[in-house]
Amino acid sequence: MRKSIAVVPEGRRVFARLTVEENLAMGGFFTEKADYQEQMDKVLQLFPRLKERFNQRGGTMSGGEQQMLAIGRALMSKPKLLLLDEPSLGLAPIIIQQIFEIVEQLRRDGVTVFLVEQNANQALKVADRAYVLENGRVVMQGTGEELLVDPKVRDAYLGG
Repeated sequence: MRKSIAVVPEGRRVFARLTVEENLAMGGFFTEKADYQEQMDKVLQLFPRLKERFNQRGGTMSGGEQQMLAIGRALMSKPKLLLLDEPSLGLAPIIIQQIFEIVEQLRRDGVTVFLVEQNANQALKVADRAYVLENGRVVMQGTGEELLVDPKVRDAYLGG
């Protein structure tokens, strides 16, 4: 985190016994004191649900809320690069849409997002660059827009 890189691992991994506030504080542990409250305000603005649940324990929240908390915790470190591993895994479609809207907002705010995602359609919509991997090898690459309309990608990964 000190190098301006933050990771949101697959499976969320929030601190179940800590409150939303305490989880976010853990993410901001190395954030300069002068920047801490400003960053907290930004996270709560991005995720109003976290503000509503500020004193609730992380382990009692829904999967979507936990994903928001995991991303918010990572953002507390003011990363320049955010690594997201399968952020849509196991979430309801409406929550997936919210998560990807936030990814888009982060990009507009200047945060570089490295996204690993099986939901190819959603991932390609927000990607500047995209890589298709098969058995650990890059088999296709291009802009998100190029791959979204590529017939080979559409047939193999996007359901035709």
